[in-house]
Amino acid sequence: MKHHVGPGLAILALAAALSACGTSTGTTPAATSPAPGTTSSASTAPASSSTASASASAMQPSAAVDLKTASSSAGNIVVDAKGMSLYFFTKDTKDSGTSACTGSCLVQWPPLTTTSGSPAAEGVTGKLGTITTPDGKKQVTLNGMPLYYYVKDTKPGDVLGQGVGGVWYLSDPSGAMIKPAGQGY
Repeated sequence: MKHHVGPGLAILALAAALSACGTSTGTTPAATSPAPGTTSSASTAPASSSTASASASAMQPSAAVDLKTASSSAGNIVVDAKGMSLYFFTKDTKDSGTSACTGSCLVQWPPLTTTSGSPAAEGVTGKLGTITTPDGKKQVTLNGMPLYYYVKDTKPGDVLGQGVGGVWYLSDPSGAMIKPAGQGY
């Protein structure tokens, strides 16, 4: 029995190939909202185990990289299109164009990636952009800082990564880290 590749699979393969074409190493500023009728698609983050890969895949938006805000126990926070919480890593350097989270760190903290140079946002007032990951994908940044998921957040509203190790923090809509009182950014 012969199997034919449908047009949908061919489009997915083309999108995956194109997402690996980025070469920029700096933060690329992007508009905070797309032109009417435009969308962007997300790709999944690499992971070293199939369980982590499946979790990362489940967290990535399937259609557009739309950032929005949501109410949480930590206050008003930035989330992806599906309502999954996004985090900053304090060991990242603002506007450096790179991520300090590498290797096994990425298994627990997959990056929010996009195939668009202009991530869309609703209610997010901070400056959006992208950096290029070592594997050629575009990681979304907010105010020059890369954004990540936490694999233990399994559903919208989970904020289990908040404060982990004293280095992972949620973002408010302006792009500021949400830290306990008395801790600076």
